[in-house]
Amino acid sequence: MTMTDSIATVFDATPCSLGEGALWHPERGQFYWFDINAGALMTRTDGETRRHAFGETVSAAGWVDRDTLLMASASGLDRLDLRDMTRARVVALEADNPVTRSNDGRADPWGGFWIGTMGRKAEPGAGAIYRFHGGKLEMLVGGITIPNAICFAPDRSCAYWCDTAEGIIWRQPLDAESGWPEGGRAPFVDARGESWGPDGAVVDAAGCLWNAQWGGGRVARYDTSGALIATWDLPTAQPTCPAFGGAELDRLFVTTAAEGIADDPAAGLTYAIDAGVTGLPEHRVIL
Repeated sequence: MTMTDSIATVFDATPCSLGEGALWHPERGQFYWFDINAGALMTRTDGETRRHAFGETVSAAGWVDRDTLLMASASGLDRLDLRDMTRARVVALEADNPVTRSNDGRADPWGGFWIGTMGRKAEPGAGAIYRFHGGKLEMLVGGITIPNAICFAPDRSCAYWCDTAEGIIWRQPLDAESGWPEGGRAPFVDARGESWGPDGAVVDAAGCLWNAQWGGGRVARYDTSGALIATWDLPTAQPTCPAFGGAELDRLFVTTAAEGIADDPAAGLTYAIDAGVTGLPEHRVIL
């Protein structure tokens, strides 16, 4: 393992109670993120921070086209028009369950969208991971407490995900043609017993996984075998979700959370790291 000299700088100083859902829109060249507890989508454009609240928790998105996101809320997946911030329901997501909300999510290489749900108070086993593909939403895994780390290998061989409460990042083989799970999952990173929990993750062009580590104040990079390569420290303890962006996809944006540590002035801010590594464009969601 090596430590890097790269220093995380503040990308946006707006504190988020629970920052999440980091997304670089490749056609707009624009970074989006969420404050789940505030029910808000945020972005920076023309040097200004813009924030739109929806009146319910929102947590993750994938891009459909230049002006459209597929956005996950507590009750469904919605088509969001970025021009006027209007939304239209695509499919319900545990809309009849007041206990749960959406959490981590990411588009897959086949145009699908994986999204996790969890209890609003992290009730044990209340959540699940779903895949929306071909107009249908199907549950992939149930009994999850805090779904996170959803991302995909560049060669389409597998998906990664975790239950932060469990402490294991799983590697799930996928069918190369359809993207549906095929065969049993296996541990990729076993963090049980660590002082931190695995949170959001993204994969770079080399197939290495970058994981935000809640309680650890860092982002860690793992090779394709699950071996730790390097870590990047952040000035606050609760990073939540990384995403590659910038013109060359070599900046790592990282959301964080102030929830529970509001006396930390660095908590909840959004950071950027010059990673020295190239990421991958986020996959397009096909509706």
